[in-house]
Amino acid sequence: MTGAPDFRPLDGVTVLDFSHVIAGPLASFHLTRLGATVIKVEGADGDVMRHTARGMQTYTALNAGKQALQLDLRDPAQLQAARDLAEKADILLDNLRPGVLDRFGLNYESVQALNPRIVYCSISGFGRHGAWADRPAYDHVIQAMTGMMLLAGTEQDPPIKVGFPAVDAVAGLLAAFAMLAGLRERERTGKGMLLDVSMIGAAMQLMYPFTCETLTSGASPPRLGNQGYSGSPAADLFECRDGWIAIGANKPRHVASLLDILGLAELAQDPAIFPDGLSLDGPASFARAADPARFKQAVAARMRDWQADALEAALAAARVPVSRVRRLHEFAAAFKLDPPFALQSLGDPDAAVLSPGLGFRIA
Repeated sequence: MTGAPDFRPLDGVTVLDFSHVIAGPLASFHLTRLGATVIKVEGADGDVMRHTARGMQTYTALNAGKQALQLDLRDPAQLQAARDLAEKADILLDNLRPGVLDRFGLNYESVQALNPRIVYCSISGFGRHGAWADRPAYDHVIQAMTGMMLLAGTEQDPPIKVGFPAVDAVAGLLAAFAMLAGLRERERTGKGMLLDVSMIGAAMQLMYPFTCETLTSGASPPRLGNQGYSGSPAADLFECRDGWIAIGANKPRHVASLLDILGLAELAQDPAIFPDGLSLDGPASFARAADPARFKQAVAARMRDWQADALEAALAAARVPVSRVRRLHEFAAAFKLDPPFALQSLGDPDAAVLSPGLGFRIA
C-alpha cells in the first residue's frame, strides 16, 4: 500500500514551491509522487492548512514527501536564500495572492533573469491577464463565477455548490499537467517559460462539453437535476425500497436490459414512449424517448419494489452501468478490500493518512 517507489520519471527535478491551501500543494504533491524533489516554502505562520479544523491530516495529504522550509521574505538574508534556490530550481510554483512574489523580486521576469531555464507555474483565480486578474478567489467563488452552481439541480432550485473543492482539485491537476508539459518543452527548446494556470480555466475544463456548447451558442444548458449527460430517459437517479440507485442506461441495449430485469419489457414497444420501438440495431446512439416522463414514472414505480443492492447486482450482471448511491466512507471501505490501484501511506504517526496517490496503477 505504498505505491510504486521505482516509478520516478521526475527523479533529479527540483521544484521550488511557494503554494498553499489546495490547488498548488496538490499539483506539487503529484510531482513528488513522480520522483521530484519539492522544496515547500512557507511564511512565518505556515500554510493555513496546518491549522484547519481537520488538523494536520489534511496538510499531510497534500504535502507529504516535500521538504518544508520556513522563510520570511521580508528579511533580506532569507529572501536571498529564496533567490538562490530559484536560481537552481527546474520549476517554481506560485499560488499566493496575485502580486505577492512580485513584491519580493520573485516574479517570472526576475527569476528568469537568474535562471533562463526555469519553468515558472503561476496558479491564480482568474489568470494573469484581463479585468479580473488582481482578484483573489476560492473554490466556491469560482463555482459561482463560472456558472457551475447553476448546472446542478433543477431550474426551480437555488444555486448548488459541488460538495467538495472540485475547482481547487482540478486546478492542481491542470497545473501538474502544465508543468510536465513545460519540462518536456524545455527539453525540446532549451528555454524556460511562464505557465499561467487559472481556477476559471480549470472550471472550464471540468465543464468541458458544456463550456464548448455555451461559448459557441451563447446559451446556458438547462439544469437537468440528476439526469445523465446522455439525455437517455433511463440515465437518472431512482429511489429503491431502501435507498437510491444511479442508472446509466444510455444506449438502447442498456434500456432493453433494464426493462427486462424490471419486468417492463413491453415498454420497449410502447408507441407513446418509443414511436418506432426501441431498436437495438443501427449505429451506436443514445436512447431517446418521446415521453420520458411516462417512461420514468413506470420505471420508478417498479424500482421502489427492489432493494438497492439487489437491483445493482442484477443490472451489473446484465452489463448495465449502475451503482447504489453510497456515502464516501462506504465507497472507501469497499475500495480498500480490493483496490484497482495501490494506496499510499503518507506522513508520520502524528498525522498518518492513506492517499490514492497518483490515482493510477503502474503495471
